[in-house]
Amino acid sequence: MRVLIITKIFPNAAEPLSSPFNRQQFAALSRLCEVEVLATLPWFPGARLLRRWSPAGQVAHVPRHEVIAGLSVHHPRVFFIPKVGHALAGAFYAASLLPGALARRGRFDVILAAWAFPDGVAAVALAKAMSVPVVVKVHGSDIDVLGKMNGPRQNLRWVLPHADAVVAVSRSLATGVAELGVAPDKIEVVRNGVDTTLFRPMEAHAARRDLGHGGDARKWLVFVGLMVKDKGILDLLAAFGRLAARRADVALAFVGDGPLRVPCEQLAAPLGDRVIFAGARPLPEIPLWMCAGQALVLPSHHEGTPNVLLEALACGRRVVASTVGGIPDVINRRELGELVPPSDVDALEGALERAVDAVYEPVEIVAAAGQSGWDDSAAHLHGVLARVVAARTT
Repeated sequence: MRVLIITKIFPNAAEPLSSPFNRQQFAALSRLCEVEVLATLPWFPGARLLRRWSPAGQVAHVPRHEVIAGLSVHHPRVFFIPKVGHALAGAFYAASLLPGALARRGRFDVILAAWAFPDGVAAVALAKAMSVPVVVKVHGSDIDVLGKMNGPRQNLRWVLPHADAVVAVSRSLATGVAELGVAPDKIEVVRNGVDTTLFRPMEAHAARRDLGHGGDARKWLVFVGLMVKDKGILDLLAAFGRLAARRADVALAFVGDGPLRVPCEQLAAPLGDRVIFAGARPLPEIPLWMCAGQALVLPSHHEGTPNVLLEALACGRRVVASTVGGIPDVINRRELGELVPPSDVDALEGALERAVDAVYEPVEIVAAAGQSGWDDSAAHLHGVLARVVAARTT
């Protein structure tokens, strides 16, 4: 089976740490079938000149082709209109990819679009032009956020039901897809995996030593992710500030970067070294940060099934997170952690204090979570792709 993947959420030379879950799953998929990735990049006339302000300008220098995790990755540029034009994004995306798609006609058996809008909408149209079936994989905010905006929602309602199958990473996303008109028998929940050779339990003091914090005996809370408002990091800072005012034995580490990093550093300045800003770190270092903490905290306002939670559990660390998206599917037992309503700073403060005082054995967390690896996740995805290919040929 030959699979053409279309997605805008994938690593590239300018953003090597982006979307590691897709890189890992698609690399595992490539061990089961032939895979080529079209990892699209946004473009508009003059984007390169605006690289200081525009994401499109910041990726303008990315080469047209890279080999990433053994995958052949092409970076076609897709036209978009900054700030506006949501209703036309799918059409622009498809038109930008059409010449390359037609040049590949006959070389692939199925298209897999990883992100609902505009990727999935465009992929359905491109699949018709290539005369192949199409599967759309949805992740989280492509349904929970974009799917609630008028332009994208209308596009998704028109087009998504015409996909041969839709893969969701959580049951809540599967429900959201069904609400957009996709037949239930076309929807499959395929959970992401975890690299359990990388994410595994480690003593906190050893992890801190390897990170250069060997003398720090405080109880750490750790956030790992993009520093944006929707991840609830302002709520986390507010809740931790209250906790830190009462207790001197706690610290908070932010592992990641994003537009709110500088504002957060300014807000946290009165707390001094009680708040650590590590910035974006390479994937092999992330388990050290997770194991250095007493708990991972992810108070997001919306999510799919965030892989960072699966990875924390594989490291044997409990979780404090919000009751959104697929998170309750993961933190489904009391021993795995505590869930709080999104944007509820009072509830988050209480959960943080209970988390730093919790006594537990990391190996028991690993056993209770029962995480599967990327090979299992890829095998499940491969099964969905193979079924739609077989259905088209019979």
